[in-house]
Amino acid sequence: MQRTLRLSLLVIILSGFALAQVDTGTIQGTVTDTTGGVVPGAKVTLTNEGTSLTQTAETRQDGTYIFTPVRIGGYSIEVQFSGFQKARRTGIQVNIQQQVVVDLSLVPGQLTETVEVEAVAPLLQTTNGSVGEVIDAHAINNLPLSGRNYNFLARLTAGVTQPQPEGRGLNATGWFAANGTRPAQNNFLLDGIDNNSNNVDFLSGAAYVVKPPVDAIAEFKLQTNSFSAEFGRAGGAVLNASLKSGTNGLHASVWEFLRNDKLDAADFFQNANGQTKGAYRQNQFGATAGGPFKRNKTFWFVDYEGTRIRQAVPTTATVPTAAERAHWTGTGDDYLKDLFWALLNSKEFGTNH
Repeated sequence: MQRTLRLSLLVIILSGFALAQVDTGTIQGTVTDTTGGVVPGAKVTLTNEGTSLTQTAETRQDGTYIFTPVRIGGYSIEVQFSGFQKARRTGIQVNIQQQVVVDLSLVPGQLTETVEVEAVAPLLQTTNGSVGEVIDAHAINNLPLSGRNYNFLARLTAGVTQPQPEGRGLNATGWFAANGTRPAQNNFLLDGIDNNSNNVDFLSGAAYVVKPPVDAIAEFKLQTNSFSAEFGRAGGAVLNASLKSGTNGLHASVWEFLRNDKLDAADFFQNANGQTKGAYRQNQFGATAGGPFKRNKTFWFVDYEGTRIRQAVPTTATVPTAAERAHWTGTGDDYLKDLFWALLNSKEFGTNH
C-alpha cells in the first residue's frame, strides 16, 4: 500500500514538472578546444543574472551539455577544465520555448585566467520548426493597448487577425483568429498551466479564465503552426504567457488609467439635439512588486489591478406628435378615443412604448 502511494505521489510530482516545461526554455551547446576537438568532463555552470541561482553540469563524451527546463530570463555560462583558461559567456536571453545554442571554446592556460564573451542574439531560430513570435515586456508595456488586455497584441503576429464582425462585442475582449481558424480553437496557457475556459463566455467573449495585468507579464509567445505535441488541443494558435518573478533587486510599479466625461467632447448627435453628455468615469489602477525573501535563495512577486466603471444608461421614449394626436382625436368613435387616451396617459405606456 505504501509503495503504491509513493508511486502515485511521484507520478503527480513529475506530471507537474512536465506541465511547467511549456513556459520554459533550453540552453545547450558543445565545448571544444582551439583545434576543434571536443572536451568531455568539463564543468559547466549556468547562472541566472537576476537571481544568482546556479546550475552545474558536465560535458558528455561528445563535448555537449544541456540545461532544461530553464526559466525565461537572462543568464551567463562559465566553463572550466584543467589546463585551460575559464570561458564565460554573458547576456544570454532565454524566451518561452526557445532552445538556445551556446558553443564555447577553451584556450590553453591557467584557470585563474578568464576569456569572457558577450552573447549576441541569433538572427534565426534553427533548432525547431514552430512558427510564431515572442512579445516581450518592453513591447507589452509600450505599445498602445486599449483596456490593457495583452490578448490584443497577439494580432501583431503574422497570420493572425481579428475574427469576423459580430454584434455582441466579443472582439472587444481580444479574440483573434489564427490562419483562418475560429477564435474558440485557440489554446491559452499561463505559467505552463491550462488557462482555457471550458465553456466559452459568449456574453463577454472571454475564452480564457485569468487575465493578469500587463505589468505582471514577463513575455508571451504566440505559436501559430508546427508547435510540438505537448501543447495538444489547439486547432488554432497557442498563446503561452509567463508572469514575472522576483529577483535580488526590489522592483515595483504603480499605475492609474483614467477616462472621464469631463475630459471628452460631446458627439455630433448630442450637439445636434442640444443634449448634455452622459456620465462616463473609468478608473483602471493597480500595482506590482517583487524582490527577495532571502538573497540568492527565495523570491516573491505580487500584482493587483482593479477596474471601476460608472456609466450613464441612455433611454429613448417616443410619443405621438401634436398632428398625430389631432388626427386620432378627430376620427373614430368615442370608445376608440377613450381607449387611446387611456393608454397614452397610463404609466405602462409611457415606460414601455
